Amino acid sequence: MKIGEVAPNFQLSDENGKLFELYKNLDSRVLLVFYPKDDTPVCSSQLAEYNDNLDEFLKNGIKVVGINADTFQSHIDFCNKLKLKFPLLADEDRKVSKQYGALNIFGINKRILILVGIDKKVLWIAPTLSINFIKSGRILEKITSLNSEKLT
Repeated sequence: MKIGEVAPNFQLSDENGKLFELYKNLDSRVLLVFYPKDDTPVCSSQLAEYNDNLDEFLKNGIKVVGINADTFQSHIDFCNKLKLKFPLLADEDRKVSKQYGALNIFGINKRILILVGIDKKVLWIAPTLSINFIKSGRILEKITSLNSEKLT
């Protein structure tokens, strides 16, 4: 997966059993948040921090969507625990994670952000070590920078 490439379309169910299709959600940009595991310290901190700043993401035309290989039930419990206001998609067979280069050599999700534009193209890719994550402020700064690059 490279910046400028067309992001592959996919359909996955969220924690409520609702089908999420990437291309049908590109009325705004979509930030795909691949993360290793539900209910672990760093993942909990990351998703709670994004949830706390969700209004800022939405103001900047960004839908936030979490994805990993955990089960539907795990996502329900995790969403309820953190009171998440954005969907978590269950990629139990890991097909989408593999398509997006979001699996490590052990078949576990990497921590990686992929921003997909309304034109279906990848605008930004940001992998990080699994022991830390990129905070909302830095993501929003990058999005602002991408916005101004398009204007010039």
